[in-house]
Amino acid sequence: MKEKSVRTSLLLDFYGSLLTDKMRRTCESYFYEDLSLAEIAESESISRQGVHDTIRRAEKQLDEFENKLGLVALFEKQQHSAKRALELIKQGDADKAEAELAKLIDNM
Repeated sequence: MKEKSVRTSLLLDFYGSLLTDKMRRTCESYFYEDLSLAEIAESESISRQGVHDTIRRAEKQLDEFENKLGLVALFEKQQHSAKRALELIKQGDADKAEAELAKLIDNM
């Protein structure tokens, strides 16, 4: 999966329920089920171009949601902090790991 597709899948995880049912269904078929545009077009009874346009509109909306709400960025930041704390624990630096975890908890 391309990096853009991975990013869009993550955005879909966070904001998919905010899309219209058709947009969500189309994106889930494309990004999660790896169906082709033609397969989705057949199941949704629309043209291939219609599927393509729906996916592009949905991606734009998902990006707008992220720009306004920032939930994915926050999640990625928290994930990075948690991984850093684990690395510090493995290195035997419990004090720094504790500080990293405290910072993570304070930012929630």
